[in-house]
Amino acid sequence: MDCIGSTSESPYILLLKAALLIPISHYVLGFLFLLSVFLYNYLEMYFIQELLTGFKGQYVSLTFNSCCDLYQEVVSKCKLLHGRVSSTPWLCSPHFQTIFLQFFERVPACNYQRQLFKTPDGGTIALDWLRNVDVKKPSSEGSDGIPSDDKTPIVVVIPGLTSDSSSAYVKHLAFKMAKSGWNVVVSNHRGLGGVAITSDSLYNAGYTEDIRKIIDHLHTQYPQAPLFAVGTSIGANVLVKFLGEEGVDTPLVGAAAICSPWDLLIGDRFIKRRAAQRIYDRALGIGLKAYAQLHRSILPRLKDWESISKISCIRDYDKHVVCVLANYETVDTYYRKVSCGGYVAKVGIPLLCISALDDPVCTRETIPWDECRANKNVVLATTQHGGHLGHLEGMTAKSLWWVRAVDEYLCALNSSSLNRREKIQNTTVDSPLKSIDEAPYVNVMNGLVKRHQVK
Repeated sequence: MDCIGSTSESPYILLLKAALLIPISHYVLGFLFLLSVFLYNYLEMYFIQELLTGFKGQYVSLTFNSCCDLYQEVVSKCKLLHGRVSSTPWLCSPHFQTIFLQFFERVPACNYQRQLFKTPDGGTIALDWLRNVDVKKPSSEGSDGIPSDDKTPIVVVIPGLTSDSSSAYVKHLAFKMAKSGWNVVVSNHRGLGGVAITSDSLYNAGYTEDIRKIIDHLHTQYPQAPLFAVGTSIGANVLVKFLGEEGVDTPLVGAAAICSPWDLLIGDRFIKRRAAQRIYDRALGIGLKAYAQLHRSILPRLKDWESISKISCIRDYDKHVVCVLANYETVDTYYRKVSCGGYVAKVGIPLLCISALDDPVCTRETIPWDECRANKNVVLATTQHGGHLGHLEGMTAKSLWWVRAVDEYLCALNSSSLNRREKIQNTTVDSPLKSIDEAPYVNVMNGLVKRHQVK
């Protein structure tokens, strides 16, 4: 009994001694394992899931009305929309898909031709053209612009928030469509694309007048060319809202909306919910602040520049800039009025919507499933993975799945019986053009300026 009592020690002391016997390297491995598990979940990775399926990817899910002619005549012929979407193995995370896109250097060279469009309120919008001949015959440097009687289909691209024709995903889309025989025109937002603001007005998520004037101008200039449009992110919100406002009374034959935010109020709550989302919110907010400050001298209606200088998120920008310039009482009022989800039911032309369910910027909670299902002109395609404007595929991440899907869809639509361009009457729009004289662009006299390469 005395022997046992003399050797008894506290169990905690015994555990400590046992712990000290374990090599430090084992602790390091254990820490790295736990860190890996944490990051795997924090970054919403799905590498293991893809590995177990042999990196075959997940099938695209389609939502549409059972009486939808758009599906029967067009979408049913699109193989990509009925296949699997497989992410680049080393980018199996919505955050990797989204962030890598911002640093995507392996993009095709787009030798744009610039046209400056003057709006009725004195604003200036840069229209960057990539013609199919520029891709097929790059040597045609001295060729003139597009003839007014040209019948080549035209697709108008509306970029996302703070994006322009130089953005990687825009160049991928423009190059792909031009290579398929289309003429592409990127409608840069006011103040972006290297063009200064020339009126006391900035673009926002619900301002559709610019794209309305541009589409009317293009239809007037090229009455025999079928017109299509593709909107991305905020550009998709603008496009769907515009389509809902116009109904069937639009020169557009068809459209596609990629990664639309759908409901800005819900999206605002979502982007502040987790630390990962707050990073995107802050990055976009800082970019918008710089955008406003760049044009400070031309925005006399903005008075509270002290608050603007402290902008750190999208909502701050919308409060101190958008609501002031667009005369909205509150930010929530602005979000409710301009969200495109409420306009889906009124869309009157063929519309394909593509959204990734793991989009870290535009949450799946905002997708208007019932509205898309009720409208015979709309087909909604959702993917399990893809991030925001990502869908990078292949071992080298050289292509974007949604770009290929949009190309296939628009080509099928253009050759289908739903192409109603012969029913559209010409309209007359006064849209004077202006050339640009600041680097890296060079003036010419015939509307379109000398092509420039955005790198």
